[in-house]
Amino acid sequence: MKKTLCIISILFVSFVYGQKSEGDILRKEGAIDDAIKAYKKDFVSNPSNSKNTYNLACAYALIYIQKDSAYHYLNIALKNDYSLWVLADNDLISLTNDIRWKNIEVQQLKKYQEKNGNIKQPEYAIQLLRLIMKDQALDYQMDLAKTYFMKNGKAPHWYYPIAQMKQDIASNNFNKMDSLISQYGWPTYSMVGKLAADAPLLIINHHESDEVRKKYLAQIKNACITNEGSCMEYAKIQDRILVNSNQPQIYGMQFRYNDKRVLEPFPIENPEFVDQRRSKIGLEPLKNYLKRKINYDWNIVQKEK
Repeated sequence: MKKTLCIISILFVSFVYGQKSEGDILRKEGAIDDAIKAYKKDFVSNPSNSKNTYNLACAYALIYIQKDSAYHYLNIALKNDYSLWVLADNDLISLTNDIRWKNIEVQQLKKYQEKNGNIKQPEYAIQLLRLIMKDQALDYQMDLAKTYFMKNGKAPHWYYPIAQMKQDIASNNFNKMDSLISQYGWPTYSMVGKLAADAPLLIINHHESDEVRKKYLAQIKNACITNEGSCMEYAKIQDRILVNSNQPQIYGMQFRYNDKRVLEPFPIENPEFVDQRRSKIGLEPLKNYLKRKINYDWNIVQKEK
C-alpha cells in the first residue's frame, strides 16, 4: 500500500480551475458526457466565452471518438489565443494523430511569434511542446484514480495499467529528449520560450531513475539561477532526489499521503528557514504554495539567518 500511495502522489498532477462551472465539476467527477452537455449549454448562452469553448473542445478530445467536434470548438476557442499552451495540453493528445493538428501547430506558433517575437529554435520548441503533452498524458485518468483513493482508501484496479503506461511514456520521452538535447543543446527560455524549455525538467522529474535527475541537476540549477529555466521545476527535482534517498527536502515540493489519506509535504530540513531558501530562487512562501497546490495549512513560523 505504501508503494501505491507514493506512486499516486508522484504521478498525480492536480487540475487547477478558477471559477468552476458545472462542466468543470462534472468533468472532474469523470462524467465527461454530462460535462459536454453543460459546456455546450454555456456555449449557446455565451459563445464569446473562449475558456468554456476551449474546455468543451478538451472534453470532446478526452473521449477520443468525436474529433470533428473537438476540432470545431478548438478552432473557435483559439481565434484570439496567441499562446502555445494548446500545443502542450495533454487533454488534446487524441487529436495529434490527425492531419489537422499540424495546422494548429503552425497557426499557434505564427500567432505567438507575431506577438512575442521570433523564437530562435522554433522546430526545437515544437518538438519539446510535443514531449510535454506526452509527459502529461493520462493525468486526467490519474486524477480520477486519486479521487477514488481518497474515497475508498485503496487504488482502483484500473490504476495499475495506467501507472505502467505512464512509466513507459516517461521512458520513451526521456530517450527522445536526450536525442534532442544532443542535437540542439540544453533548451533555454531565450532559445525556445518558457513553456517549451520546461519539457526536459518535467521528463527528468518523472523519470524512474534518480541517476538521471542527478546527471542533469547542475544544468537545471544553472538555468534557474541565470533566469533561463524554471526554478519551480529545479526545486521539485532537487527535493525529489533528497526524498528518494530518505533525506529531508529543502524546498517543500514533494508530497505524501498521511494516515488520514490527506496530502502533506515530506519532512523538510530546518523548516523554519524554508521560505528563505525558496525566496533565493524566486519561489513564493511555502504556506501559499501548499494551500493552493494541496489545500494544506502550513503554520511553521519562518525565520531568517
